[in-house]
Amino acid sequence: MTDGSPIVASAPRVPAGLLAAAVVAVLVAAAWWWLGRPVPVPPSPLAPGEKMACLSYAPYEGDQTPFDPTLTIPPDQIDRQLGELSKVTSCVRTYSTGQGLAAVPELAAKHGLKVLQGVWLSRNRTDNAKEIATAIELAKAYPDTIRGFVVGNEVLLRRDLPVATLAEAIRTVRQAVKPIPVTYADVWEFWEANAALAPEVDFVTIHMLPYWENQPIPVGQARDHVAKIYRDVQALLPPGKPILIGETGWPSRGRMREGALPSPSDQVKFLTDIVALSKTNGWDYNLIEALDQPWKRLLEGTVGGHWGVLDDQGAKKFTWGEPISDHPGWLWQGALGVVAAAGLVLLGRRTRGADRAKVVVLALVTGLALPWWVEEIPVISLDQWDWLFSGLLLALGIVLAPLAVLALARGGTRPGLAAVLGADPAGGKTDWIGRTIGWGLVLTIAIGLPTLIAMLIDSRYRDFQFSGFAVPAVALLVVPVIGAASRAERIVGLLLAVGAIGVVVNEGLQNWQAILFSLAFLALAAALRPWRGARA
Repeated sequence: MTDGSPIVASAPRVPAGLLAAAVVAVLVAAAWWWLGRPVPVPPSPLAPGEKMACLSYAPYEGDQTPFDPTLTIPPDQIDRQLGELSKVTSCVRTYSTGQGLAAVPELAAKHGLKVLQGVWLSRNRTDNAKEIATAIELAKAYPDTIRGFVVGNEVLLRRDLPVATLAEAIRTVRQAVKPIPVTYADVWEFWEANAALAPEVDFVTIHMLPYWENQPIPVGQARDHVAKIYRDVQALLPPGKPILIGETGWPSRGRMREGALPSPSDQVKFLTDIVALSKTNGWDYNLIEALDQPWKRLLEGTVGGHWGVLDDQGAKKFTWGEPISDHPGWLWQGALGVVAAAGLVLLGRRTRGADRAKVVVLALVTGLALPWWVEEIPVISLDQWDWLFSGLLLALGIVLAPLAVLALARGGTRPGLAAVLGADPAGGKTDWIGRTIGWGLVLTIAIGLPTLIAMLIDSRYRDFQFSGFAVPAVALLVVPVIGAASRAERIVGLLLAVGAIGVVVNEGLQNWQAILFSLAFLALAAALRPWRGARA
């Protein structure tokens, strides 16, 4: 019997674990959307139908390298590449006549391209004589195609030849190829230090690469930097001496240097600024470079292989004036991140309080870092060892994240480093989950400590593998450890913490890649619990 009041059904209660999984999934999806969104770039600096003035051209593809003395680039490969380049530029700059590159002027003429013909000079006087002789023959055969000869490239920078010997080589070529103009190319500092060489050339060719400066220049300041350097060098030269910006460009992938970030959007921004600046001032320019060059990764790390306007297959990397994504695969990365993050939260749905917060943090880190690392592996891996260690880090992340969640859900623990290695039998009484996580700690340190030391000793060409170390480090951090820290754990933890801080000190606070890398290693250091009472 009722009093006549309407009966109101209560709303079904959403399980807390399911709600947490939904929130985490939304956050991860939103983060990947933000990371992958098209980044606005300045309007095109080129009029409709206009092409770039000139591009540095090296024909190497795949495993081809200029260091292979047996290599001869097939003419059909050069022909195909120049055909693609003729759609975006009016000129190519070469650096040598060897390895089949003497065919460039003939094939460039076929595609309506002009050539800045390189003459490579090194410490080998015999090879230098051969280069000079070939250049003179090319001048006779293709006077209407070759717009200039670049006799020597960064010879003074490499200290391959003294100034007097370089000047003699320039005079030899200059006399033989008249009326085609002759130049020498080097980094702007070496022209400032050797301005007396200017009378030996018809025009001065300077290299300005803001990313590689001793004090790296962020992309937002790079245009002004190039303009200042151009005018500084101009002031040191005889009045009226022409200048060619012989190399300037920006990488699309690789490690940050202070505030200078290699990315697709920053590459487009820089190139747009430089082309517009050159057109406004009537400056002649050559951009580095035409095609991505995989072989340069062996010399300069990931960043060395990603300076091209086209990729290594000849495909355009951007369209002038159109927004571009720095993570073009963000849809699949976001999907993978959502599945991984939500799955971890659902796996830990029985956790409560602080343990649930730990699961959520680990899920968010996994949803962002794991797909990022999957994208990075093929880009940063140069040889079989890189692939091995990168794959091991990926496997550690895939295995340790769910095991850490299971350990939290069951109230489990993991052994300390000493217990895993057998030095503390009493500290190793855990289940299979804890023991597996313990061995994950050993492997992560075995990969991470040498990586950190290498980054401190010789970091210039090394990538910050923050996305690879983040998931294992956080997974290890969130699981409780049995017992006190051993002396070895305290030492290793201290080394990791000091090294992580040292990376940021070396790289500067503008470098967010270095900061994320250091945070991952600080998490790994904290996972050793070095503040716990020490045992001998």
